Amino acid sequence: MNWTQILGITAGLLTALSMLPQLIKTLKEKKAEDVSLKMLVVLLLGITLWIAYGFVREDFPIIVTNSFSFFLNITMIYLRKKYKHGDPATEKT
Repeated sequence: MNWTQILGITAGLLTALSMLPQLIKTLKEKKAEDVSLKMLVVLLLGITLWIAYGFVREDFPIIVTNSFSFFLNITMIYLRKKYKHGDPATEKT
């Protein structure tokens, strides 16, 4: 692995990890009504294109880091739908 691959993987991982704090917060609070579903879908489409681009270029760092980002974003979309109006079990009556 050369230095440009290391640079690419590091940049991609840091970018992908940017979704992690939001994901953790959503899991803890069990609410996600303030998370924009449109933003997540547009981001997911962009990530999908990056993965395709990585395959066309046969660029391992692009494929791996964006695949990780794809997984985090799919998870966040699932949580957004699940906790759109908060968790009824944790709501006070």
